[in-house]
Amino acid sequence: MILGEGNTSVGVDEQTFYVKASGTELRTADENTFVLVKREPVMDLLDRGQATDSEIDSVLNAAVVGENKAKPSVETLMHAYFQGIPGVKYVVHTHPISVNSILCSKNAFELLSGRIFPDEIVCCGLEHVFVPYVDPGLTLAKEIRQRCEDYMAVHGRPPRSILMQNHGLIVLSSSTKEALSACKMWVKAATILMNAAMLGGVNYLTPEQAARIEHRPDEEYRRRILAKE
Repeated sequence: MILGEGNTSVGVDEQTFYVKASGTELRTADENTFVLVKREPVMDLLDRGQATDSEIDSVLNAAVVGENKAKPSVETLMHAYFQGIPGVKYVVHTHPISVNSILCSKNAFELLSGRIFPDEIVCCGLEHVFVPYVDPGLTLAKEIRQRCEDYMAVHGRPPRSILMQNHGLIVLSSSTKEALSACKMWVKAATILMNAAMLGGVNYLTPEQAARIEHRPDEEYRRRILAKE
């Protein structure tokens, strides 16, 4: 982790969640790193869809309800959306070097178009949401919401991972253990993917092979164990 990169959130109840304060470091995070915010005014801003930078700052600062009055991350907008998805409590957005090496490449979409080994599927899911680069903040939150809603309409469940071109990784989970497992596995998968691409090309699992791993009873059991705190 370098400087103040990435941001995380954890749901408290239907009305509030903690989110990383702007400019703080996840590497050195403590109780002062996070601010408690109300979800409703942030979602009202997202639903409105348009605002100046100063208006966004004003809404985010006014949404703070905890004792820590630090400025919430501008990505609080996307966290507010994620925290309203049933089953999602922890949202982890990071900028891993290996993952971003792929996301910043010209072939990011193609390289990330398949799965390459079983544990990747167990921890990160069979599919992910890919988001082309857009301006962070309100514009990004709108794009993410639309693409996640499209995903859920097709698959009937929330995505486990969102990959943002030229930006970074987002993991959604119900437990801290599950979130950490997915983050670590994405780093491993990205590293293997880059090495395979340099060693003659990537040998992706077929859709049938990947689906078999996703639905095997033993792998489903292992996924449940990995998700337990």
